[in-house]
Amino acid sequence: MDIADRIQNLRKSRGISQEELADKIGVSRQAVSKWESKQSTPDIEKIILLSDYFETTTDYLLKGIEPVGESGKQRSAVLFTVAGTVLNAIGLVSSVFIWLERQTVYAVGVGLAIMLLGTGIFLAGQFTGTKDKARARRLFLLPNVWILPLPCPAASIYLTDGRAVCGSGGGLRRFRCFGILSGHI
Repeated sequence: MDIADRIQNLRKSRGISQEELADKIGVSRQAVSKWESKQSTPDIEKIILLSDYFETTTDYLLKGIEPVGESGKQRSAVLFTVAGTVLNAIGLVSSVFIWLERQTVYAVGVGLAIMLLGTGIFLAGQFTGTKDKARARRLFLLPNVWILPLPCPAASIYLTDGRAVCGSGGGLRRFRCFGILSGHI
């Protein structure tokens, strides 16, 4: 692998086009194309800009020498996202099973505590030195938009015993669906 291959691999790993890279470095798209097709090589100033942009060393760009000690530093935020989503799913399932067994607010509390831990792990991946943060956010939001809100209605049903506060009068009335769920109707 030579400098042309390394530039192309770094660009593709970032998911950017030649034109986007050219804009970041301050050259034309044709210059980036020539670098990647081995028709020319970037000058030293551009190599320094490339190393800063790709957060790598000039030794890696020029000679292919991997940076020492940085492999552990750049963990993928996607790993945090997967761990957080798994914990959120476990929280939801445990909440449902405890609710079916005991029908106490404790069930919802356990589920919410596990989900809080899962969301905290995701957030740790967003605020630490990780890569792929935007992709990780998209992956977290897709399933968790559905998982996270589910225990809240169960808590409100239990806490109000199937009743809800109405408008300005403050009176209580029983919702038919809640009554059916709790066995009151």
